[in-house]
Amino acid sequence: MHLGALFIAHQVLASGSVRQTARRFQLSPSTVSTAIHHIETELAMKLIERTSGELVTLIASGRVLEGLAPLTAAIGELGQLAGHDGADTDEAWVSRIPIKIVTIERFLEVADQGSINRAARRLRLGQPQLSLQLANLEKFLGARLFERQAQGSVLTEEGRRAYQIFTTVSQAWNDLKSQADERYQRTARSLRIGSIIPTGSESWVARCLAALVSEWNLDRNNNAISLVSMTADDLREALKSGRIDVAILDSVFGLESFRHRKLLQTEMVVIAPPDSTGTGVADLVAAHPICMPSPRTGLGHAAMAFSDERAPNRRLRSRDITAADSLPVIVDLVAHHGYVSFLGRVSAVPIADKVRIVDLDEHLPMSYHVAFNHRKAAADACAVIIEAAARITSEPVAQTDSARESAA
Repeated sequence: MHLGALFIAHQVLASGSVRQTARRFQLSPSTVSTAIHHIETELAMKLIERTSGELVTLIASGRVLEGLAPLTAAIGELGQLAGHDGADTDEAWVSRIPIKIVTIERFLEVADQGSINRAARRLRLGQPQLSLQLANLEKFLGARLFERQAQGSVLTEEGRRAYQIFTTVSQAWNDLKSQADERYQRTARSLRIGSIIPTGSESWVARCLAALVSEWNLDRNNNAISLVSMTADDLREALKSGRIDVAILDSVFGLESFRHRKLLQTEMVVIAPPDSTGTGVADLVAAHPICMPSPRTGLGHAAMAFSDERAPNRRLRSRDITAADSLPVIVDLVAHHGYVSFLGRVSAVPIADKVRIVDLDEHLPMSYHVAFNHRKAAADACAVIIEAAARITSEPVAQTDSARESAA
């Protein structure tokens, strides 16, 4: 990270404008944006984003702006040491300072050791390489920082001023970086679990995840668990990008490169309003509007295919179907607003007191899977999830309409 980039980033966060900062320092907007990107990468946090074409500083930027204040003040002192008095024209010079934080750390090590040779050994660098970096630093500042003597290297008056300035820079930067290191460590320890959206707190998905958290914490596992629900399509992308470690989903299409195991096998059923009278799929969809998960989900894709391939009636065509990627919303539409929908039986059973469960005219199998990456913690979590799913789905199931009729 360059000092100039830190100075630029401070101005962007203070002004809230990339273009204003670019004009002030006579830089291109892309150069300013790159400086912000670099500090976001170094600190492992997002500081700004664009909304409707406008730059918005995020909450975290306030803490970073405060942390950068002593650092940028020290950079200003460095400009004075190099013969710049802080006027607007000299601010443009400060914004272009190419001195890296790592070079500053090496200068401080040489000053503390009093010897380039000793510092080079401690830093595991070649002595010529370290000498060249110090020479370039002196050339840029236009001042001699060390007197080379027989017993080692001694700071000059300008070197002592530089030492104070660079110590402030180093401490301020390390304070900011230590917070980033903690975030990296928390992320590394965290096990991120993604699942398809459960129908509600009573669903098998929600109960599996609750069992996972409970058993995981009882075992005092070092990896903290974080949970998120998405569509199957989003889960695949999140697993591929590394944003999650484990995914519970209703399709493993496109995840051939990941380890995956089948969680459970079920079949598709229709869920209908409790006061509905239709005895088959055709009767129900003729009398009720339809709402189901979108084709971006495994369930939605299967339901749409079933509808389009088996019924010429317009009521079953996808253009007459409302798509909603929120299963709780779908359940409420069915239970209270007269809609019908499709679910896997294992998801419909826990809500049998809210809806009618009606068998399809023919058996349409569905399976749910758990996919995971290479982490041992991910594999351990999958084992717990699979055990929980087997336990939960082995509980007595609610009867469908056809099962009730057979029993009668």
